Formats: sequence, C-alpha cells, structure tokens
Amino acid sequence: MIPTIVIVGRPNVGKSTLFNRLTRSRDALVADIPGLTRDRHYGRGRVGGKSYIVVDTGGLEPVAHDGILHAMAQQTLLAVDEADAIVFMVDGRQGLTSQDRTIAGQLRRTGRRIWLVVNKTEGMQPATVNAEFHELALGDPLAISAAHGEGVSDLADLITADFPEPEQEDADAAPETPPRIAVVGRPNVGKSTLVNRMLGEERVLVYGEPGTTRDSIYIDFQRGGRSYTLIDTAGMRRRGNISDVVEKFSVIKTLQAIEDANVVILMLDAREQITDQDAHIAGYILEAGRALVVAVNKWDGLSPEQRDWAKRSLARTLNFIEFAPAHYISALAGTGIKPLFEAVEGAYEAAMVKLPTPKLTRALMAATTRQQPPRAGMSRPKLRYAHQGGSNPPRIVIHGTALNHISDSYRRYLERFFRDTFKLQGTPLKIEFRQGRNPYDTRRGGR
Repeated sequence: MIPTIVIVGRPNVGKSTLFNRLTRSRDALVADIPGLTRDRHYGRGRVGGKSYIVVDTGGLEPVAHDGILHAMAQQTLLAVDEADAIVFMVDGRQGLTSQDRTIAGQLRRTGRRIWLVVNKTEGMQPATVNAEFHELALGDPLAISAAHGEGVSDLADLITADFPEPEQEDADAAPETPPRIAVVGRPNVGKSTLVNRMLGEERVLVYGEPGTTRDSIYIDFQRGGRSYTLIDTAGMRRRGNISDVVEKFSVIKTLQAIEDANVVILMLDAREQITDQDAHIAGYILEAGRALVVAVNKWDGLSPEQRDWAKRSLARTLNFIEFAPAHYISALAGTGIKPLFEAVEGAYEAAMVKLPTPKLTRALMAATTRQQPPRAGMSRPKLRYAHQGGSNPPRIVIHGTALNHISDSYRRYLERFFRDTFKLQGTPLKIEFRQGRNPYDTRRGGR
C-alpha cells in the first residue's frame, strides 16, 4: 500500500502550490484567490525509491456549518481519515490565527502524524517566523516557500523517512494503463453526481450551484475486478460568457482531460433544450478522436411529451455524432447507470480494437462490391487493400489508385460499412487514403 500525505490548512496558504511541488506537476490550479480548490485532488510523488500519494484539499473552515464551505470542510475531513501523514500548512506572513488554532485542535484528535509547515517564508529568518507557531504544540515548525521551492525537498525527505521501503517489482511485468473516462458537459448538468454514483461514495463535491467543480479530478477505482480512472471536470460555458480567470483555467483543464481520456461521457440536461454549446463540446470531443457516450441526465419525472421533445432535440442538434449511443439516466436516483457503464466499456473496446489486415481487406472488397466509388472523369478509383494505422480512435488506411477523387459521401459510406461490420459502436473512425504512385506518370519525372 502506497503511503498517503494529505495537505490541509486555511484557504490561500499555498496548499496547491506545495501539491504541485511534491508531485512535480502542474495538476492543481494555483491562483491568489481564497477557496480555489474545492475537491480532494490526488497525485503521485517520489523521493528516492519511495513513492507516495499526495492529496490536495480545499481550505478548511471549521466554523462553517452549512453551504459550500461546510461541504468543502467535509471533503477535507474525509481526506484526513485516509492519511498516513498530515501536512498542516500555515501562512508565515499572516502569522498565527484563531482559525489555525481550531484546525490544530481538530488534527490532534485524529492521532495521525502531523507535520507543521510554515509557508511563504522566503527572505525571512526561520527562527523568527516559526516562534509563534510553537503554541500549536505540533512539534517543531518547518519553514518553507512552496512558490520558490525552498525547503520542500527537505520536507519530503522528513515525511518519507518513516515510510516503508517499496517491495521489489517484477521488471518484466509492464503495468496496464487503466481506461480513462472523462465526464464533461455544461455547468450544473450533474457531472459530479454521476461520478459519485459510479464510485458508490461521495468522492467529489456536489452543491446546488453552477461552477462548484473548478479542477479536473482524476480518481482511480475498480469495478467488476477491473481498474479505471474517472475524471470529473468543470462545466464548460460559452466562451463569451467566461470572464473569471479561474473559470478560464478550468475550461483549459477540461479540454486537457478530454485529450487525456479514452472515453468521454457527454452529459446533457433532459429538462433543458440541447444547446449549441452542447454541440460545441461534442465537436471538440469528435476532433480529439475520443470514444463518446451521451448521458441524458434528470430523466426521472419527465412526462412522455417532455421525453419525446428531449429525444427530438438530441437528434436534431447532435446528429453528427450518430455513432455515440445515448442513455437516459438519473444520476441522483441512480437509474440507468449500469447500462451507461456497459456502453462506456463497449466504446473503450471499440476504440482500442485491433483489426487484422486480411479482415479489413475482405471488408473493403465487400464494401466496393456492394457499392463502387463514383467515376471521376474517364477513370474510377480502385481500392486495393486496407490495414489499421492506429487506435483510439481506430484508423483504417486504404491503398489504391485515383483515391484523390474519392468523394466525401463515399468516405462516409465506407465509415458506416466498417463500423457495422466490426461493430465499432461508440468510437469515431478515421479513414485515410494513400495514393499509389503510377510508374508511367511522366509528370512526376517518370521515364
């Protein structure tokens, strides 16, 4: 079991900056805005031969009894329950606060190993800045600057000194990368609720206001004995409606999550009209070449007329992703989740499929026998053989002559034929034509 380090503290003391230092990444959003982090954010780090998991948490507000601050505090306390070591971070420039004292009292009751870290101490004398924090009775404070990297490596060495030595791994056993599933959509369509429902626990923050999720949260889990990585993302609004710098960064993180995923679940709200923004998001997923499953949420409680209206709106607005199966669910009630996940697994298998060249060539011959490509002038394009050029999405490379005259409609015909033949439901399919060189063509310097 890899040890877990949880970073806690008041809002805006630099927890996410330290998280990025310990994981040597830029995974956590960082800005000079209190309350930027809201969910638990997990990352991997390593010191020497010892690996560890780092958990970034939202600012802990012990006095909050309701609202989003209370929900953030609950997420932090859940992370503390998982910790092998706790990094309690305070602000050396603001000094000791009553809130720090309250948090320290909560952490002492956990019985976990606690490291008191005084951040933002660049240019200051450690003995002077640390003096007042001895009052917390959590051992000797450690002065660092997460933003400048000062003292971070020493902190990592101290924390991991008591961690067990890693077990020897089989060098010949290559670790299997689990399928990555990203959940995307407009704000407040129920993405985090679906993530929690699929995980079977309240893993990410759910709150009744748009924009609750600000970062892309990667969560490893197992289902049916198989490992997966689920990615909860921030809601994507129309670009013209985004003015907040944090929301702009959140959208970038969502786009990166789409690129990083194998399968994307596009969530829609059945109680609202399918919008152009939904189509824009679907278009980006299609351009990224990712397998896609559509989840139409909040289906419970709709009348037959409303359901019929929602299906017509979906067919009209998203007709360009006809390969993506649509599932009608209620993330809150938990209905339709099992068929949705089965569709996700099917889309992943289709995206990663391996197609032998003989089978592809036979399918190509069957397609051209059923319907030949249209003539281009005096000649007709000849499609000779096909092979697979890649996966996620599947790419089929077709060789022949006069292929530059293949029409878009015939390309779409071939895509549908290959999709139906090999049952590639849920994934886009790329067709690439490679023109054979004519040895008698003197225009290219032939003799």
